[in-house]
Amino acid sequence: MNMSYTLNPGAQSESNIEVHKYYGGTVIAVAFIALVLQAFLHKYGHWTELVDLPLLVTIYFGVSRRNPVSGMFLGAAVGILQDALSHDNPIGLYGISKTLVGYLASSIGAKIDTEHPGSRFLLVFLFFHFHQTVFAITQRVLLNHPAPFFTLPLLRDSFTTAAFGVLLFALLDRLRRSS
Repeated sequence: MNMSYTLNPGAQSESNIEVHKYYGGTVIAVAFIALVLQAFLHKYGHWTELVDLPLLVTIYFGVSRRNPVSGMFLGAAVGILQDALSHDNPIGLYGISKTLVGYLASSIGAKIDTEHPGSRFLLVFLFFHFHQTVFAITQRVLLNHPAPFFTLPLLRDSFTTAAFGVLLFALLDRLRRSS
């Protein structure tokens, strides 16, 4: 990633982090594919539930585009569509969680380097647990349903999602439009 530092006359330093551009329709197509795969691959076994593809797409485009408003709208759209495709949850639970993840991912992406596999792994791992916490709080408060904040299967899923996210992010990097 190309980072440049400019010194202002007032002895303030400011970093300009590159905002990535994508070909037209890339974000919509990738989000659609992630939602379809997440909704229909569960028929082929429980191993597909280890990875949250819509969450990974929300995080990736949030940190890449570095615009909190667009990250928030992407998270909301992906989350609400995921709610509509899932039969287990009322509409809004994933929408709320992914909206907050999209906003935070975009805000963090504007401040730190997110190009290294280690930082990507850590970001996905932390955002997975943030997403789960918001999801559980929303279920408890709005629906009065008990929802776990942390379980061993969730820990396993977070490691699996983070590892898969590093690989997926490397593939999605190829969809960038050259500047």
